[in-house]
Amino acid sequence: MQRYFVYLAYDGTHYHGWQIQPNGISVQECLQKALTTILRIPIAVTGAGRTDTGVHARMMIAHFDFEYPEAPEQLVDSAWLTDKLNRLLPPDISVYKVTPVKPEAHARFDALSRTYHYYVHVGKSPFLRAYSCRLYKTLDFEKMNEAAQTLFDYIDFTSFSKVNTDTKTNNCKIMKAEWVQLSPEQWRFEIKADRFLRNMVRAIVGTLVEVGRGKLTIQGFRDVIEGKNRCCAGESMPGNALFLVDVEYPDDCFLN
Repeated sequence: MQRYFVYLAYDGTHYHGWQIQPNGISVQECLQKALTTILRIPIAVTGAGRTDTGVHARMMIAHFDFEYPEAPEQLVDSAWLTDKLNRLLPPDISVYKVTPVKPEAHARFDALSRTYHYYVHVGKSPFLRAYSCRLYKTLDFEKMNEAAQTLFDYIDFTSFSKVNTDTKTNNCKIMKAEWVQLSPEQWRFEIKADRFLRNMVRAIVGTLVEVGRGKLTIQGFRDVIEGKNRCCAGESMPGNALFLVDVEYPDDCFLN
């Protein structure tokens, strides 16, 4: 049985997140149905993570297993399958490539890091509103960046996790966290970690916004993290401004 990685992007506006849901359409469901139709056997896909309802991905990776019954050693033509998927998938899901990997390679558990971007803007803009969160007050981004740097001092981010999840640990290693100005009206929060908790990025951004508004000090931001209480952190920001932009893997996942 040969394993393949699928590199894809999607606009999450009309989906109930990545993961299959009982009462709503998901990106995972669409990809599985497309692969099953093309390859003519039931195909299950596993993603690098779970994006929430309305969240987008410029780069998601998923894996699936498949072999030709009459020629198990034959590999799927990656260019052919990529083209077929893009023809069959809806316009808001796009496949970059399909590539064979080692049998034990795992899209979720082998990922070394994931990177998310969150966009905010000031002022009314008909062109930013779909993929960026409008802020109605001027923020102190210098202070917000100062607060963001304190994230490197911690590994337990219970305060920024959705409650009652099935995760065994709330520990994460954050490798990057900073606000970058894109224009006079728009900023982007860039965060990279080995793993993320459910709702984590949007909760961090919401709490940093409290710092930017002067409602929370740097020490207060630390206190929120150390308190390990989601109720003490800021609001969860809207999902439409959040993008998964990169997932990194070790070289030994791939065929030589």
